[in-house]
Amino acid sequence: MRHFSRLASWLFGLALVALSLFVTVETISRKLFNHSFEGADELGGYVLAIGSSLAFTVALVERAHVRIDVVHGRLPLRARAVLDWLSAVSLGLLGGFLVYIGYYVIRDTLSYGSVAQSPWATPLIYPQSGWYAGYVLFAVASVALAVYATVLLVRGRFEALSAHFDPMGAEDEVREELSHVEAR
Repeated sequence: MRHFSRLASWLFGLALVALSLFVTVETISRKLFNHSFEGADELGGYVLAIGSSLAFTVALVERAHVRIDVVHGRLPLRARAVLDWLSAVSLGLLGGFLVYIGYYVIRDTLSYGSVAQSPWATPLIYPQSGWYAGYVLFAVASVALAVYATVLLVRGRFEALSAHFDPMGAEDEVREELSHVEAR
């Protein structure tokens, strides 16, 4: 999953850079030549929708979801493990909910033959399929991690549960950044 996380981060970053270049060319073209390519905002919406759904999985793998850990670090190991398990199960439920709701969006788009109300008139099934695939990936990863967390909890492996699911603390983040600096 870490390899996927890096690949998704790079692809989303490249898509944002490409979008920025397109918007720049579009802006220059409108100002200097009074010509618009039209659709920069539409393309931007598609890039952000697909990228943000992939970002859910990247944040999950990198343990980067925001959690308030002021109290968490001061709790006994067993209580921390239960909270970590609860957060993993909550994310698994969220993933399932997003896939459930997204299914109805995709179904309605297909049944109505929806197209974007823009000059491009893009069939919405194309960008929505990428968006939905990102949510399906998040659901699969989050449910798998929730099952793994449940197995660790049931077996009483609280240290392993904390090692895999504790929120990253400031020391963890500094250690990770230093390893990235050394790798460069």
